[in-house]
Amino acid sequence: MPDDAILIGDGGLATELEARGNDLCDPLWSARLLVDAPDEIAAVHMAFFRAGALIATTASYQASFEGFAARGIGRDDAVRLLRRSVELAAAARDEVGATGRWVAASVGPYGAARADGSEYRGRYGLSVAELTNWHQPRAEVLAEAGADVLALETVPDVDEAEALVNVVRSLGMPAWLSYTIDGTRTRAGQPLVEAFAVAAGVPEIVAVGVNCCAPDDVLPAIEVARATTGKPVVAYPNSGERWDERRHAWVGRPRFSAQLAPQWVTSGARIVGGCCRVRPDDIAELAALVR
Repeated sequence: MPDDAILIGDGGLATELEARGNDLCDPLWSARLLVDAPDEIAAVHMAFFRAGALIATTASYQASFEGFAARGIGRDDAVRLLRRSVELAAAARDEVGATGRWVAASVGPYGAARADGSEYRGRYGLSVAELTNWHQPRAEVLAEAGADVLALETVPDVDEAEALVNVVRSLGMPAWLSYTIDGTRTRAGQPLVEAFAVAAGVPEIVAVGVNCCAPDDVLPAIEVARATTGKPVVAYPNSGERWDERRHAWVGRPRFSAQLAPQWVTSGARIVGGCCRVRPDDIAELAALVR
């Protein structure tokens, strides 16, 4: 992407699916609707595009061969569903006009497929080689499905980032690498300088940054990412609420504000949007302010 371009990302796909009355209480989370209600996914992509988003992030974050197999879905059908995630986003883009709009295929972390919250902890006990082998087949399918870029998102630690960098190098596919963080460290506790250094000098990684974090953590992370890699930065935090695993509910006060986005852009962010609990109205306000 051009270094001076500003792209507006979408918001919380699962949040909007739930707001439309869909039950996502399932290990596949939003990927369940690839099987049961693909039109709902397409409708949410359309809602974010109409709000001003220029990027649709696919419903493949929690999709995996193992997760589909647990539902009795074989490998060939799992490939078809992964491809469908890209096709739905692309169809929504074409419906509103493809010019200047992108499809980002979500490659969620290994912990997301476990559906136990471990993507917010990392340190799975797997080697970089094991994580590379796990991510490779899914990323290959998503890349071949016609996505414009791979979104390596909500990455909790450096080992998984190294694995994902290995994958995109082998594919020759452009990707952004986005960590979920707590303060100035990854969720696994590594300094962000160390985390972003994994992507420095890797041409396939076209942007680095943070997502699925508190809005307050974004600005310092942008500065570290830019200084460490010199690459464009991606920033799409949560609303500021926190997911309580025991209660299975969001708690705390929303702190996401579109008013923060111009400052992110000034500091070096070139893709800005939202993650969990960020709605189309939030993206519409953000888009208006940034533009």
